[in-house]
Amino acid sequence: MRRAILGLGAAMAFASASPARADETKEIGHVNTALTNLGLTRSHRVVVERFEDPKVRGISCYISQARTGGLSGMVGLAEDPARFSLNCTAVGPVQVAENARRGDRGERVYESDTSLFFKETRVHRFIDEERGVVVYLAWSTKLVEGSPHNAVAVVPMR
Repeated sequence: MRRAILGLGAAMAFASASPARADETKEIGHVNTALTNLGLTRSHRVVVERFEDPKVRGISCYISQARTGGLSGMVGLAEDPARFSLNCTAVGPVQVAENARRGDRGERVYESDTSLFFKETRVHRFIDEERGVVVYLAWSTKLVEGSPHNAVAVVPMR
């Protein structure tokens, strides 16, 4: 009985998960790309973070994003460039929750603010059941020459 209740609780937590916010990610590392203010403030850098899909077990996604340094970057007023890269990989058996949204609109699984107002990097999940893969699409809410920057990663559901 106790095992059944624990299993039900775990299934409910797995099923009701919301998109990962940037503060729910783990920074894996970063590289400084340009020194700012003679090294007195944080430098411009590229940051690599890991996040988990709340409704698909066994997949970890890694996103690298440019972060603006300098004084405005330190206090959170800088606008980060809308440039990023995405890679997702199976780290165990892939299990898609029954309530994971299917269809051509996908489901948002990650979002990160990249400016004080209006600009975010988002990752949506799509399930291609015909090919047996989970597809992740990263995109910026900022339009650049009419189109947002975007990246895609695909993980088999074997």
